[in-house]
Amino acid sequence: MEYLIRFSQSHETFRLPETKAIAEVGGIDMKVIYYNPESPYCVVRLPSEEAAHFLMSRSILAQSIHEHWGTGENYEVLHEEVKRKTSHLWPKYKNSSFKFSLDLYQGTRPNKRRVELINSFSYMPFEGEINLRTADEHFVIFEQWDFQAVTRNLPDPLKIHLGRVVGASQRKLIHTFDLKKRDYISTTSMDSELALVTANIALAGPGKLFYDPFVGTGSFPIACAHFGALAWGSDIDGRSIRGDGAKKSLKGNFQQYGLSHLMGEVFVSDLTNSPFRKKRILDGIVCDPPYGVREGLKVLGVRDVEKYDYVIEKGKVMYKDEDFVPPKKPYSFVVMLDDILQFATDRLVDNGRLSFWMPTANDADQEIGVPTHPCLEVVVVCVQVFDKWSRRLITYRRRPDSEVDAAALERWQQRTETNGGVTADELNPFRRHYFNAFRTQAAVDGATLEAVPN
Repeated sequence: MEYLIRFSQSHETFRLPETKAIAEVGGIDMKVIYYNPESPYCVVRLPSEEAAHFLMSRSILAQSIHEHWGTGENYEVLHEEVKRKTSHLWPKYKNSSFKFSLDLYQGTRPNKRRVELINSFSYMPFEGEINLRTADEHFVIFEQWDFQAVTRNLPDPLKIHLGRVVGASQRKLIHTFDLKKRDYISTTSMDSELALVTANIALAGPGKLFYDPFVGTGSFPIACAHFGALAWGSDIDGRSIRGDGAKKSLKGNFQQYGLSHLMGEVFVSDLTNSPFRKKRILDGIVCDPPYGVREGLKVLGVRDVEKYDYVIEKGKVMYKDEDFVPPKKPYSFVVMLDDILQFATDRLVDNGRLSFWMPTANDADQEIGVPTHPCLEVVVVCVQVFDKWSRRLITYRRRPDSEVDAAALERWQQRTETNGGVTADELNPFRRHYFNAFRTQAAVDGATLEAVPN
């Protein structure tokens, strides 16, 4: 049976990947019949109405799902298709209370015309009560209009659909997990909508073990736990985990949402000095690594081991002291990306997913490419665009060893990546472009010359 999904008109590149991921979690055979990122309407084929309900039970970016009764470029074509495709369904709803409504995307209709359009479906032999409040069945006429149709005074929509409401999505969760209502957050906490979408795309679900190596105040583990996963986390900064008291802490956030039973262990470490053994036990890794803009990226250790070897020896003795502050050294942004991929390669189960956020400039000359690893297949890249830069949600699948190209893996392991610099800007191309307002190097050099006095 065909179903029409009514998406929210936001985060367009995330909508279909989230829906496909939910179908995969539910083991649902879903085929996309029609989808255009510029439209909030998507037609899919599903095996049953139960499958449609499952999609909506987790969907954040959809608004509702509808049994698809027809599509046309105009009402004449739509009516013909409705009669042809659904006349066998009409007796099922003959005595049910019902109502019709219009969903107009980028268009408008006066009330009188709305009534006329609804009455054009009077050939359906429905004899039940018309109930605008608590109808048994709700039919929606969807009109998709061209851009600025109202100001351009366009007479007709581009496309029209008719659907019977099957169920609503879980967009209410955006407000449930709203950061403004959360007891403990930081300046880098991921907003609730995108945290939940990330958990969906990463296939978080009951019986799965998920981990965030940059856990902060716990936005991603909380989202994964909501969908039933056991969530673990770590962070180089122990203060973000401990917080300020029992309530204002990462643990307190889990308690706020009644998810304490799904909070696994959280600990202080960084990605390159992790106590997490190289055992492939994780079903998913979700994270938003630091971008190094406010301050340069750091990792545990010292820059010159020979010169500061005493610091390392002192740390081996004092690391359990409450006042101990471990030494940190500069960290390359590009090396960090490779380290994330290698960490996931060593710890994800077959077909486990890594979903992490990565910033990049919008200018093609300054763009940072999607990092790759022979053991990881890129599933989907979703993009959130800002002014001159964007951030991508990149999702990978851990290939089973039998699918890995051994020669490509050997080449990847033999290559040597170094920090390639000393200062924060040298170590982080995104940070350098950010503070140069994403101007080209020629423009930056020109501005520098102009600033130099004679």
